[in-house]
Amino acid sequence: MTGHQIDFHVGLFDFIKRRRLTQQGLSSGKKRRTQADGAVVDSLDRSAVLRYSIYGGFAALFSLFVLMAAKGPEAPLVVEHGILVGILMMVMVVVAFEMSHQEVAKRNCQVLLVFAGLALHLAVLRGVAIFVDTNGFHNSLKIILIPFALAPMVHSVLLGKQMGLFSTVAVSILGCLLVPEDRILSYLVFSLMGGLTVVFVTQEVRKRGRLLRAGLYVGLIVLILSYAFDLISVRPLFSGEMRQWEAFGINSAVAFGTGLLTGMIVSGLLPIVEGAFGLTSDISWLELSDLNHKLLRRMQLEAPGTFHHSLVVASLSEAAAEMIGANAMICRVCSYFHDIGKLTKPEYFIENQGDENPHDALTPTMSALIIVAHVKDGVDLALKHKLNSRIIDVITEHHGDSLVYYFYRKAQEQRRGEEEKVANGLENEEDLPNIDEKNFRYPGPTPRTRESGIISLADAVESASRSLQKPTPQKIRGLIDEITFNRLKDGQLDGCGLTVSELRSVRESFSKTLRSMLHSRIDYPKQGKKAERKTTGDGGPGSDLGRSDQRKVVPVEVLEKHRRKMAGDS
Repeated sequence: MTGHQIDFHVGLFDFIKRRRLTQQGLSSGKKRRTQADGAVVDSLDRSAVLRYSIYGGFAALFSLFVLMAAKGPEAPLVVEHGILVGILMMVMVVVAFEMSHQEVAKRNCQVLLVFAGLALHLAVLRGVAIFVDTNGFHNSLKIILIPFALAPMVHSVLLGKQMGLFSTVAVSILGCLLVPEDRILSYLVFSLMGGLTVVFVTQEVRKRGRLLRAGLYVGLIVLILSYAFDLISVRPLFSGEMRQWEAFGINSAVAFGTGLLTGMIVSGLLPIVEGAFGLTSDISWLELSDLNHKLLRRMQLEAPGTFHHSLVVASLSEAAAEMIGANAMICRVCSYFHDIGKLTKPEYFIENQGDENPHDALTPTMSALIIVAHVKDGVDLALKHKLNSRIIDVITEHHGDSLVYYFYRKAQEQRRGEEEKVANGLENEEDLPNIDEKNFRYPGPTPRTRESGIISLADAVESASRSLQKPTPQKIRGLIDEITFNRLKDGQLDGCGLTVSELRSVRESFSKTLRSMLHSRIDYPKQGKKAERKTTGDGGPGSDLGRSDQRKVVPVEVLEKHRRKMAGDS
């Protein structure tokens, strides 16, 4: 029986069981939202068969492009060797992709995005050649009209600069088989220069205008190279003929405008591509960081302490991520939402409590159950509001499978007290509570990405820093080191990919950020009552002027009596 069949049968039995409980009035029939509902999709996303099918489909499509190019009078290579060379180059591209981009190759949605982007780029290249031949335009337009930034820009923005560089090299090499033989060198230079320019400009894209700027730069590069390779001739300009000037202007506008138009098209299509392939660009992360999100607004009103805690965690994790080269924007946004599960019972978390503590009326086991439940409640709220999958991962991972130590220790102390009563004959041994460590642990999993590991540490450090009395740099550093080493010893950071040197940098960043937040104020000397009376000269109740005036003031009744007496004497 396969894994999919097992999942189907388990789901069927679960449905029947819930149906029976509903009929008996013991269940509402509703099921908590979980990420496991997409197990089949996740299995397909990591299927090796599907991945190699994508490779095969791209190879077949590229072979078709080579055949189409080889049929024309300007065949790039000898006809009988064109397909063989194309297949060999395809194998080289696939092997290079598998070896240098193993993380991207693990997910078929990303593999499809890469090779679909390459196929679209090469299809446009071939379409430009057909368009130029059909309309009888000059052969140089087969290079000038190519959108060199198309695939590199999409891959660089969505998958990172390394993927953008791979895409640049791939379309440059494969495209050499689809252009006229006398234009291979110029195409190779144009494609490499245009792609490298795009990757350099789009290393950090937080605004859509950055994509237009990248297209603008590519347009300038193509324009300059067109003059250098004589694809746009400048010699006829000295003849002074208006017709030559017109041709020069049109060709220059086409060379420059193609790059700019590519940036505009990619900017408009990016949200669609993100949704289709389950990816998120830094632009979208920046949009998600808006504090006016419904859940964050609700947190400000219902759990202000948790909201402030989340803001501090965001500052800590963002600064640490920037120091080690992780995605700072992901850390910032995920930190905002990592504790949204506390909205279900905000009063049970210390940062939101007032004078009363609801845990005083609960057993340690029940208190731990409420604390642990905020992770599942957070996932439920995140799925309900359709938050990004990376945010959901951080919600489930930021506590890992760590121990709720305070209530576990409290339960042990209560058991020792009960054992003393049993020893004194006041209670029966059978009545002793059974303490299982599993009941005091979070469900996990442990952090699986660098960003998740950073947020996990930032969350623990921020919470513990609240208990520092008169914080000093030494106390802050000692607290951070203790928390980090305890997490390492407990195995909470084993799967996140943070190296020892990166953890050192993260600790230094935390220490620097916390020192700026918890710095001590100058202890101003207090003024005594005499000093206040001497320095206060506004005639107020605390000043000498005020007190002397009060001693000289005579009631109105006495003044009136004195006036009448003087009038009678006169």
